[in-house]
Amino acid sequence: MTDRRDQVDYVSGRTRLFGIVGHPIEQVRSPEMITAEMTGRGHDAVLVPLHVLPEDFDTVLPQLMQVRNLGGLVFTIPFKARACALADELLPQARVIGAINALARGRDGRWRGEIFDGLGCVEAFRRRGIPLAGKRVLLLGAGGAGSAIAAAVAAERPTQLTIYDVDGVRAADVAARVAGAHRGVAVHAGAADADSADVLLNASPVGMLDDARLPIPVDSLPRELVVFDAIVKPERTPLLALAEQCGCATVGGREMMRGQIARMVDFFYA
Repeated sequence: MTDRRDQVDYVSGRTRLFGIVGHPIEQVRSPEMITAEMTGRGHDAVLVPLHVLPEDFDTVLPQLMQVRNLGGLVFTIPFKARACALADELLPQARVIGAINALARGRDGRWRGEIFDGLGCVEAFRRRGIPLAGKRVLLLGAGGAGSAIAAAVAAERPTQLTIYDVDGVRAADVAARVAGAHRGVAVHAGAADADSADVLLNASPVGMLDDARLPIPVDSLPRELVVFDAIVKPERTPLLALAEQCGCATVGGREMMRGQIARMVDFFYA
């Protein structure tokens, strides 16, 4: 008779392994959240944190990918661009952005890479029933998250996507790459003018943690504007607080995170 006190019931020899690779790694929430999403869908799987030093990346990762019950990897700082070299195939978002945050082993044994930051944003809007197609979209921030959001939003066919960043050269570069991949969408770098937009997306770090600033210099926002903020902490950012005061519909960063995780698990089990 088995003594249940000497074993756990959430991992066994049949468990499929996934990992998140980063430096540092202690701050990540993916082990808890992605494991919960996988097990909630009935998969016998666990995602674990993997702390890899940058100087060891090229040696460690190809060997790790030989583990036969490894189903996929998630990449965080500073490896999203570098991890592209590990993929046998890059999927559409990754080809535009030049970075991945997930790598999945397919049934054919090939490794496919994709980036889900922007797809998580689009999924959050889809779950709320808020369309992006045919809308005028203003995106604040053209960094890693901003560029991924730009590519994913452009694929939804808005009539216009304006990208603003304090670094105008960076905004112009992202706009050019996204426009080249989505030729039917008017994508350009421009001013942060909320009055000329239907949807406002903040992908800048302004408003994070104890930062009380707004990412756009306004005292009010048009009531008809839909406002999204990618920041997770705090959940009610200064921008979202202003939007709520003005009667705008809002979408939060935690909704994007949930959408990203759902799309990533879909990818792992495709």
